[in-house]
Amino acid sequence: MKFLRNLLDRAAPMFEEGGKFERLYPLYEAGDTFLFTPGEVTHGSTHVRDGLDLKRMMVFVVIALTPCILMAMWNTGYQANTAIHAEAGTAPQNWQESLFTSLGMTHDPSNLIANIVLGAIYFLPIYIVTMTVGGIIEVTFGIIRKHEVNEGFLVTGMLFPLTLPPTIPLWQVALGIAFGVLIGKEVFGGTGKNFLNPALTARAFLYFAYPNQITGNVWVAADGFSGATTLGALAENKDKLDVGLSTVLQSVDGHGITWLDAFLGTITGSMGETSTLACLLGAAFLILTGVGSWKIMVATILGAVGTSGAFYLASLTGMETSALFALPPWWHLVIGGFAFGCVFMATDPVSASMTEKGKWFYGILIGVLTILIRGINPAFPEGIMLAILFGNMTAPLIDYFVIQGNINRRMARYAS
Repeated sequence: MKFLRNLLDRAAPMFEEGGKFERLYPLYEAGDTFLFTPGEVTHGSTHVRDGLDLKRMMVFVVIALTPCILMAMWNTGYQANTAIHAEAGTAPQNWQESLFTSLGMTHDPSNLIANIVLGAIYFLPIYIVTMTVGGIIEVTFGIIRKHEVNEGFLVTGMLFPLTLPPTIPLWQVALGIAFGVLIGKEVFGGTGKNFLNPALTARAFLYFAYPNQITGNVWVAADGFSGATTLGALAENKDKLDVGLSTVLQSVDGHGITWLDAFLGTITGSMGETSTLACLLGAAFLILTGVGSWKIMVATILGAVGTSGAFYLASLTGMETSALFALPPWWHLVIGGFAFGCVFMATDPVSASMTEKGKWFYGILIGVLTILIRGINPAFPEGIMLAILFGNMTAPLIDYFVIQGNINRRMARYAS
């Protein structure tokens, strides 16, 4: 590491002001501060000091995402191998399967390594395209504006692939992340100045621009096989409560799923969003390190449970006959991307509410809207994405009223 540090120090003059590669300083600075803690320190009495810089905070979020990443690769491979194993004897249907077969692997869903390898073949190209396209945009804006490369893309570049189905075309991945970074962040000045979550902005763009590839039968392992998401199946059967909710749930992927299946994440869906358990492990890490707001997480859950609980009680009394309204609150917490959005998206420190009291209102609003969107509009069965984006837009207003309320109370208290 000392050799690398000396090498970077010797190269620094070429990238600093007056150097041969002065315009490329943001690129040099990004690599230097990613590998080593910045050597600059604050001076004077007006600065708030903290041992955690922005890059390290973003790295903590990536670490918290590790369980979701591992689960994404295993479950993607497991779902694909299960489907292909059922169609034994068929030729490879796509390049992912061909590559998997060329490695001498067999489509055995009970084989841990086979599942992870095939899942990685699906996941890694999406991640590489995301980081390449988004990274080029980040570096380009850093050079043009002559400022450091925004660290926030470390997280955006990891969150976005986890919200996508494994078979999405790579050109759509590139288009989506370009839209998210450009329109969701850079046009407002970069990290810290955007009011929308860039990863969700990118997914929302694909959601409306290319719905066939990202909604409905979101998981396709091979030609002739498709698996609808849990919420997608419920939306399609929203008026079939008379056949029984268990029957509707059983229609999700051709065989019955249990609440434990949904909690563990062994069901179809976007790659990183299926496992509530993996999201809880990430939530624990974020809360213990002080990076993620537990208030937003708890408030989002309270809003969702309260609203879905009211709908559930209404269905028991016969006031409502929709299958989505009749879904018990504990099911809403483990299906779709609710857990993933609650832990990693809603708590984005830039686009979320920043006041302590405001975090409660912000989280409850997201939870309530998630259930309303899921239940009322079957065209958008996954409500958490739209709910968080709406929450992002209202967060500044929430903070304004909280701060104004504090000012008014202080003026009344100390008025003479």
